[in-house]
Amino acid sequence: MIRPGRFYPNPETAADNAFQRDANRDLDALTLVARNEFDAAVQTLRTAGVNVHVFEDTAEPEKPDAVFPNNWISTHHDGRIALFPMYSNLRRRERRQDIIEELRNHYWIIEVIDYSPFEDEGCYLEGTGSLVFDHLNRFAYVSLSNRSNPKMIQRFADDFSYEPVTFTSIGSNGQPIYHTNVIMCIGTAFAMVGLETIPNKAERQQVRAHLEKTGKEIIELSADQIANFTGNAIELQNRRGEKLLVLSSRAAKALTGEQRGTLTRYARLLPLELPTIELGGGSARCMIATIHLPPQL
Repeated sequence: MIRPGRFYPNPETAADNAFQRDANRDLDALTLVARNEFDAAVQTLRTAGVNVHVFEDTAEPEKPDAVFPNNWISTHHDGRIALFPMYSNLRRRERRQDIIEELRNHYWIIEVIDYSPFEDEGCYLEGTGSLVFDHLNRFAYVSLSNRSNPKMIQRFADDFSYEPVTFTSIGSNGQPIYHTNVIMCIGTAFAMVGLETIPNKAERQQVRAHLEKTGKEIIELSADQIANFTGNAIELQNRRGEKLLVLSSRAAKALTGEQRGTLTRYARLLPLELPTIELGGGSARCMIATIHLPPQL
């Protein structure tokens, strides 16, 4: 997780990220509140038994979305790391070699595959914002958008041995939803997904069929729940092996009683207070770059 150095909604991503909101606040005050929310979130995770590596954002140049590192890096069980091509010029500054070197001190890293040169071709794939993994069954669910290019999806899938499940989801503004991870969360035994955002019936059925085939209990999310970041959640496992569903307090409040009951059969809900950070268009899941690398013994 990256502690923000300068936080504000990124003007370069406002056009296609319908989840962003204007802050209308002094940027120093906004950054301070965002840092406080970040610190409280880290403390909540650590208290719940999650191992969190915190990195301070570098001061220069400004990176307003640095608090959302899941878009530029992914780590994998075989010791590989992927670095991703980013749509926004401001976001390309977020990739940091020093973070990779620090991870080497704790985990086995055998290779770093850098896809960032594809930015020169206008081909983008924004990490686990674009790719929602079912690691156990080797599926990668991807909602197509200008942040999730078909060429890049296939390139990644071939390199890392995932089967892509692609579709297009449409938001209330009539435009493609910018990232898959705002409409979909895959847990070990469940999946939260906004199937109603997928207008193509065949694509919608394909997503449902893959989830059912892999034994996931499907919790369907409404458009209103998705607007409240309920899809932007992540299942983590703490040191005791307990499964946790990490999401924002806003997202948790949007769940129905029935949905909450279903989810708590599989994981303990762990809400984080993130109202300011969510102005940037991302929520709890976006703040967490999960580490799947083999630990150093």
